[in-house]
Amino acid sequence: MDFTFSEDQLLFRDSVRDFLSNEVSTESISERWDTDSGRSDAIWAKLAELGLTGMLVPEAQGGLDMNEIDFVMLAEECGRVALPEPLVDTVLLATPVLAADASQPDNEVLLQGIASGEIKVAVQSSQGALVSDAEFADVLLLQNDSAIYALPSNRASLSLQESVDPSRRLFLVDWNVADARCIHSGAEGKAQQESLANRGALAASAQLLGLAQKIVDLSVAYTSERSQFGKPIGSFQAVKHHLANVAVKTEFAKAPIYRAAYSIAHNLSDAALHVSQAKLAAGDAAVAGAKSGIQVHGAMGYTWEVDLHIFMKRAWALNNAWGTQGEHKARIGEAVFSADRTLGAGHTFASATSEKVA
Repeated sequence: MDFTFSEDQLLFRDSVRDFLSNEVSTESISERWDTDSGRSDAIWAKLAELGLTGMLVPEAQGGLDMNEIDFVMLAEECGRVALPEPLVDTVLLATPVLAADASQPDNEVLLQGIASGEIKVAVQSSQGALVSDAEFADVLLLQNDSAIYALPSNRASLSLQESVDPSRRLFLVDWNVADARCIHSGAEGKAQQESLANRGALAASAQLLGLAQKIVDLSVAYTSERSQFGKPIGSFQAVKHHLANVAVKTEFAKAPIYRAAYSIAHNLSDAALHVSQAKLAAGDAAVAGAKSGIQVHGAMGYTWEVDLHIFMKRAWALNNAWGTQGEHKARIGEAVFSADRTLGAGHTFASATSEKVA
């Protein structure tokens, strides 16, 4: 299993990082909290112009026909800036559900619209769950029993719910199955629901990794400027240890996340296990970063006057999205204690040749 990135992928990542850092500031994020949608149409148009919304859309529908490995580092960069726009959900969640049957004329229209940025699609994580960005979307992908439906957002009743993260727009959706179009049902519907859950966990994991890195960067900058006893507090050993521990967790989370992206892209049988490992590692890094960030910022860490709260609130929210730590630990525990599980360093990143499933 080789999930190292090519020079082109790294250059693309760097260019997207530069774009996001220039276009998405903490000031612009907080300003959007006072708007009706909390989103920027101008930013969305630029993301589409760069081809980001259509990265996983098939070439026949106007997309770039790329895969999760190509996008996972970009999702990380979206987390680094706490991007409010639902780019990651659009690429990793909505697009694959529709592309699984791109021959359907209605699906083809939606995919073309996603690629051009003209159509926005929001996805429900499980039956009855809140839907992020439902008001921002033109079409909702909703779950009912073992099926996934596409519903125009204007045919649903939406109720905004509070979130710990002001940038997350979560809605309770009241809808009628008769008003929706069934995309997947039966065994295929169940398989797509399971795939969606794994993709959602991967999307959250990649963003959590970016958030952890940003929190460390903010904390290092603050402790380099803040002085006590005539010295920057960042020179004190106790402060160094707090941030070093988070940096180590962040570095160790990278390989599981990139492996999970590889597993999903290649449809491996252990994809669910790999996703759970990624989600736990990324969540651990981001939550530890939020805790340490508050500590090294002192009393300022709890206030809205510093940028830290934007990133730590997003980290808290995503850590519980698409499966809690307890749920992912249970899935790993079940796999580890199964009778036919082969464990050990020699098998961790074994060849995937024989692992592909239909």
